[in-house]
Amino acid sequence: MNFYVIQVLTGLEENFIKTFSLLSVNTDAAENPELFFPKRKLVIRKGGQLSEKLYPLFPGYIFLRYGEMDNALLGMLKSIAGFCRVLPDNRKPENLEGKDLELIQHFMSFGSVADISAARFDENDRIQVVSGPLKGLEGCIIKVDRRKKRAKVKLDFYENSFLIDLGFEIIQ
Repeated sequence: MNFYVIQVLTGLEENFIKTFSLLSVNTDAAENPELFFPKRKLVIRKGGQLSEKLYPLFPGYIFLRYGEMDNALLGMLKSIAGFCRVLPDNRKPENLEGKDLELIQHFMSFGSVADISAARFDENDRIQVVSGPLKGLEGCIIKVDRRKKRAKVKLDFYENSFLIDLGFEIIQ
């Protein structure tokens, strides 16, 4: 199975997936394409109250697991409201390989939601991730905010670098 990256208008990811699932039910393809829209859980403090909220891990991007991208599938994707392109471009969609594929599979291994990681700090005040989505990404952490319980992670994906916040809780 190959993984493809679909860029959609930010905020329309859920609607895109619903519409796609309705359209794909009516096709008689040998294999069913699967869409993934990974999210992350963060603890938010508002008015002194703590609550957990879900945010997109990669806003504006949906991941498609399918065999080979064909014109029929590409045409169906293009017909859905909010579609922008299949990376790197619609004329020649390419499946993920190498480090990009490893990164997506890392987050998908935690299911549809990247939960809060468990971490502790060593005697030199460096973070040590015990479990969760941050495990294995320690070298990518560029900032830790203990009060907000978040780690800012720099991810390199599709020749771009971007920052995301992932939550952690401190264990002893």
